[in-house]
Amino acid sequence: MPSDEELEGTTLKVYLYVFKEGKPVGPRDVMRGANLSSPSVAYRHLQKLETLGLLQKNTYGEYVVKEKASIKGHLWIGRNLVPRLLFYSFFFIGILSAELAIIMIRSFVNEPLQTEFIFLIFITIVATGLFLSEGIILLLRTKTS
Repeated sequence: MPSDEELEGTTLKVYLYVFKEGKPVGPRDVMRGANLSSPSVAYRHLQKLETLGLLQKNTYGEYVVKEKASIKGHLWIGRNLVPRLLFYSFFFIGILSAELAIIMIRSFVNEPLQTEFIFLIFITIVATGLFLSEGIILLLRTKTS
């Protein structure tokens, strides 16, 4: 299994392109699809991925995915790599929704909000914002890296 240092940057970008294609691809396909400067750059990264055991070359000289890589901090959903932080943000969005529902119910029965509850809502909003923003940053990095 490759280390996280080996599967980053352009190598990760090439791997994700080949994985999402789901069919054999050559260096020129990768160059265009992964927006690389030349076929030789694509070929170098394809060879590196083959050496890592993630891709294999078929009889026509095209590369196919041999093994699905485990990438730290991410989950595979179909052919898409999604940061775990996004799932954490969805958890906090659920908690925030429940807290807002409690506020609405209390307003209908004219019950005052306690200071501790307002503090908890503030913490939930901050946690949701942090996880969501960091998750989106990671998602954009894997899309453009």
